[in-house]
Amino acid sequence: MTYIYSFLFVGLVCLIAQLLFDNLNLTNGHITSIFVILGALLGFFGLYDKISYYVGSGASVPIMSFGNLLYKAAYYGYKSEGIIGIFSNMLQTTSAGITAAIIFSFICAIFSKPKN
Repeated sequence: MTYIYSFLFVGLVCLIAQLLFDNLNLTNGHITSIFVILGALLGFFGLYDKISYYVGSGASVPIMSFGNLLYKAAYYGYKSEGIIGIFSNMLQTTSAGITAAIIFSFICAIFSKPKN
């Protein structure tokens, strides 16, 4: 059943993104930023953990999980080290994901023909 919930959650996120893209004058960067902020807000209100409990690993796939991760890292960094901990913990926590995205994007760019 978790597979079905995971599929429906990620499909719902994609549906919302496609509706925003089709009906509003937003770029891909705008929509990505909206979902990162939405993930951070859901984490702030404690809803993202409840969603990920029911959805399983499907909650870690969309870009909203990155916003939730940024919020959690900043919060725990503040609790442990104060204001400086916000930035240091946030960078430390998300550095692996950002580095992987850059490396995989570079590899994909090598094997594909980008448009001019």
